[in-house]
Amino acid sequence: MAKLVSFFMTVIMFICPWANIPKAEIDFDGMNTNYPYVFIHGLGGWGENTFYYDVFPYWGVAGGDMLKYLGARGFKCVAPSMTQNGSAWDRACEAYAQLTGTRVDYGKEHSERCNHPRFGADYTGRALLDDWSEENKVNLMGHSFGGATMLELVELMMNGSEAERNATESGDLSPLFEGGKGDYIYSVTGLAAPYNGTTAVPCKEVINAKQNAPFNQRLVVLAVGGVASPIRDGRSETDCAGYDLDIDPAIALTETWHYSDEIYYFSLPCCMTDTDENGVTTCDESDFEFIYAGAATVMAEYTGVTPGGVVCDESWQPNDGLVNTISAKAPFNAPMNDGYTGGKAAKGVFNVYPVYRGDHMSLMGGLLNNNNIREIYVDMMVNINSL
Repeated sequence: MAKLVSFFMTVIMFICPWANIPKAEIDFDGMNTNYPYVFIHGLGGWGENTFYYDVFPYWGVAGGDMLKYLGARGFKCVAPSMTQNGSAWDRACEAYAQLTGTRVDYGKEHSERCNHPRFGADYTGRALLDDWSEENKVNLMGHSFGGATMLELVELMMNGSEAERNATESGDLSPLFEGGKGDYIYSVTGLAAPYNGTTAVPCKEVINAKQNAPFNQRLVVLAVGGVASPIRDGRSETDCAGYDLDIDPAIALTETWHYSDEIYYFSLPCCMTDTDENGVTTCDESDFEFIYAGAATVMAEYTGVTPGGVVCDESWQPNDGLVNTISAKAPFNAPMNDGYTGGKAAKGVFNVYPVYRGDHMSLMGGLLNNNNIREIYVDMMVNINSL
C-alpha cells in the first residue's frame, strides 16, 4: 500500500511539477559564496537537455524535480547529459562542452587510440554556464559513476592532457586539454560514487555461474554486462563505463588524478546492508528497491582478489545495492577525513559525511520508493556556500 501511495504521489508531482516547489528563498546573507552547482549523472542517467527530463527527472525521480526545488530556493543548478555508458574521459569531455557552449572534443590522441570519432555534439550558443572562470567558480555534484566523471573533469581542468598536447597541432587543441583551470572549481561532492570500482563487476561472474539465479540477481548482469558495456561502433572495449567501474581499472584511473589544496572535496556514501559485531554482513532485500536487492545480496557475501591483486575482503561487503560503501568514501590514494558532519572543512581532503542509510538511488529520491532527500542537499549546499 505504501508503495502504491508513493506511486500516485509521484504521478501527481509529474503532472503538476509546481505542486511541490517551495516559493520561499533561502537567506544567503552571511554565506561566503553562491556559485552554481553542476549535477553530473551516473551510469544510464540523463540530464536536463533530454526531452524526457521534465517528465522523469534523474535528479529527484520519484520525488519530483529536485533542481527546480533547489532553484526556487536561490541555488543555480544545471545538469548536463552525458553518454549513458561512456567512459569517465568521454563523459568529462561532454560535460565540459555543455558547460562552456562548445563542440565536444574527445581529443586527437584519445579518439585515435580508442577508435571513435574525435568530435561529438556541438553546443555552441547553448552554454549551461554564463561565465565559467576563476572569478565565477562552480560546485560539482556527481552521483554514482558521475563521481568518476566529475574527478576526471577536475583533473583535466587542472592539468589537461600531456598526451593530447603532444599529439595535437598548435591551434587545434581543446582548451580542456591545456589545463591551468583548476581554480574554476570550488568544490566537488561524490554521492554514492564508486571511486575505486565496485564488486558488482566480479559478482556478475558469480551470478552467471549459478544455474538458477533469481531474476533480481540477473539484473546485475544486465546492468554491468549490458548497460555499462561499450557502444557497439568498433571502439575500444576499455572506453566505457563498465571498464572504468571494474576495480583494477578504476583504481588505476584514481592514480592519474591529483587533488588540489584549493578545492573542497566531499563524499556522501550509502549503505543498506547490516554488519553485526562479528563483522558478518547481511542483506534484507525488502529494504531495497527491487532492481538493487539481488546485487546487494551477492555483494554482501562476496570476497575475492582481483587480477591486479586488490583484496576484496569483508570490508567490501557493506553496500547500497550497486556500490560498496568503502569505495564510495574516497579514492584509496586520497587523504580522507571520515565522519565529517559539516562546518569547517579542509581543502584537498575528502571530507566524508556519515554513511546515509539508503540504497543506490535513495540520494536521487528513489525510483518507486519516494525518498525525501531535498533537505540533505539544501544542508550540504548551504554548508558549501558558508565555507
